[in-house]
Amino acid sequence: MYPMRLLRYWFIHHFLRIEQERRKGPLSICEIGIDSGQMRKFMQSVAETPGIPAVPCSSWVGVDRVVQHDALASLGYTSCRQSDIEHSEEWVSSDADAFILLHVMEHLYEPERVFGKIASRMKPGSVMMGGSPSVPHWCVRLREPRLRANRVTGSHRSAFSPKRLKDIARQNGLQLDFLAGAFLVRASGFLLEDRAWWLRFNLLFGALFPSWPGETYWVMRKPSASSA
Repeated sequence: MYPMRLLRYWFIHHFLRIEQERRKGPLSICEIGIDSGQMRKFMQSVAETPGIPAVPCSSWVGVDRVVQHDALASLGYTSCRQSDIEHSEEWVSSDADAFILLHVMEHLYEPERVFGKIASRMKPGSVMMGGSPSVPHWCVRLREPRLRANRVTGSHRSAFSPKRLKDIARQNGLQLDFLAGAFLVRASGFLLEDRAWWLRFNLLFGALFPSWPGETYWVMRKPSASSA
């Protein structure tokens, strides 16, 4: 009933909900690394749940290296752009209120460069939000060469830590609104994943110990002129 694996979508849903409430209007969203549309599917399932209001969106643009048009056709994307985000820039929208980077940056060789591309085009007050696998910072230099030695297409290439994410925000002049880990332990089919208290415990653990090896979720904001 409470699968830890779905927390990645749960975090982004709440980030979007909070941002929409902050703006008091529908969001223009650019999602980078859409795969088969899992984030949109989660948002649709939430909207169909009694008692939970949908997050109003004026547009939702998807970007991916390979666009799976058949899988995405019925999911409500305003448009889908096929682009290699690491080697091009035409996909970066300066109109988006929110950029979603969910489990995509760890697949890149130069994630800082892509963060910089987006940050340079973000309008004041807009946000980047996302998440990735995470390790303590001292492990990054040990883990990254092993990831890059893996020749399997689509494998992880970069390792992230909370410190690396904080450095990325600072280097790009972004305000870090939120950063937390997600869990102490995740195991699909584990009997405790049928218990709400276990989910709450793991979220609390992640908030208290974001450097624990697992996953980290974050929100970075481009300061508005009034707060700069």
